[in-house]
Amino acid sequence: MASTASEVSQQVQSNNNRPIFKSVKALTESPELTSLPPSYTYTTNSDDEIVADPDEDDPIPIIDYSLLVTGTPDQRAMTIHDLGKACEEWGFFMLINHFVSKTIMEKMVDEVFAFFNLREEEKQEYAGKDVMDPVRYGTSSNVSMDKVLFWRDFLKIVVHPEFHSPDKPPGFRETSAEYCRRTWKVGKELLKGISESLGLEANYIEDTMNLDSGWQMIAANMYPPCPQPELAMGIPPHSDHGLLNLLLQNGVSGLQVLHNGKWINVGSTSNCQLVFVSDHLEVVSNGKYKSVLHRAVVSNKATRMSLAVVIAPSLDTVVEPAKEFLDNQRNPAAYVGMKHRDYMQLQKSNRLNGKSVLDRVKI
Repeated sequence: MASTASEVSQQVQSNNNRPIFKSVKALTESPELTSLPPSYTYTTNSDDEIVADPDEDDPIPIIDYSLLVTGTPDQRAMTIHDLGKACEEWGFFMLINHFVSKTIMEKMVDEVFAFFNLREEEKQEYAGKDVMDPVRYGTSSNVSMDKVLFWRDFLKIVVHPEFHSPDKPPGFRETSAEYCRRTWKVGKELLKGISESLGLEANYIEDTMNLDSGWQMIAANMYPPCPQPELAMGIPPHSDHGLLNLLLQNGVSGLQVLHNGKWINVGSTSNCQLVFVSDHLEVVSNGKYKSVLHRAVVSNKATRMSLAVVIAPSLDTVVEPAKEFLDNQRNPAAYVGMKHRDYMQLQKSNRLNGKSVLDRVKI
């Protein structure tokens, strides 16, 4: 492997003789970087992997949010049916007509880019180590645990029940507050439809998960161009904590979801939100709706940005299977109950690896 630039090496910290860079963005800005540093080399069983575009006979589900909230009774009933089918068969769907304006989505993307374009020392003011930090900037996933570093920088912000924001750039706080308010409303309405698709009362998930004091986080990810993308990984296969994850992209491809044993490329369309079933919804449904495995691959052509909004139970809520689904003999609980706060702490001690955290609460 070619050595990195001298100015980049000054940004390297040593951890058991393994280089750890403060950010991928800083690394890529060196003109001398021509190949991937060994610490970022990610190996996959490529012979066993199948990567495909969406199948015309099994397309990615599309849910029309407007029919869920303003449609006729028949339209709403059909949308709830389609929503349940998408959650059960894919754990993932595209959401259209969601009432989050294209203008606010574009402003949010611009503000995220503006944050990542700050000077490194300004961003390092928000560097954090604990998953509960209200504003946390970093790189890879969990540097202290990762055996291989991932080709991404991130910014994670807790925005509900208490709103937090970095002080820079100047417009970030106002834009993110508006964006998070709108996506929180969308998430709660989707959970009403999902509750009904499970045969529960519309407010079941909202009430039992204590969403009035629920936990909402935005996670912005930047994936700069990579000199050898075939050797690196932006984020490895994983599922998300929480109930739902609403994802916005900047139009650069890289997202893949696992469906029927194949990695499906998910493109980005204008004004579309991508919605993932997350771990806590799998627990509440006692496994009927599975959280979806997904990953981010990188390219050598353009910078990809994604912005995820996590909709999750309150931190002190014990998340467990809904009692309506349980029968001690035929349908016993498949997961143990655990406080959301404790589930978050499990993430801190785990490497990002498939459903490794969810597996810890399976019976």
